[in-house]
Amino acid sequence: MKIRVYYEDTDLGGVVYHTNYIKYCERARSEVFFQNNMSPHMDDSFFVVKKLEADYKAPAKFGDTLEVFTNMKKLKNTSVILTQSISNQRDEKLFDIEILMVFVKDGKPHKIPEIFRAMLESF
Repeated sequence: MKIRVYYEDTDLGGVVYHTNYIKYCERARSEVFFQNNMSPHMDDSFFVVKKLEADYKAPAKFGDTLEVFTNMKKLKNTSVILTQSISNQRDEKLFDIEILMVFVKDGKPHKIPEIFRAMLESF
């Protein structure tokens, strides 16, 4: 997914504020569902982020065009580990993240529905 860096995304120095990288990754994950004509939640069930590990490699700046790449690392009964990376228009890797997401229903871990599993397996 491509994202343009706007002024509102940056700090006073024109560098993307650190939390925005995580937001860009969240948008890309949601977009995967939307591209498959799905929603990231189903009734009272949805994915929650349990753990993430982020690695900031280089700054993105005002006006940059970024691309977010998403891959599945591991799929279990109730959880999935995704890796995502962000690169700029010069193909410089700026950010990496590994995310453990758990599918929950009524606030408790629940088996990932087959429709979501099939989509996740397509990564």
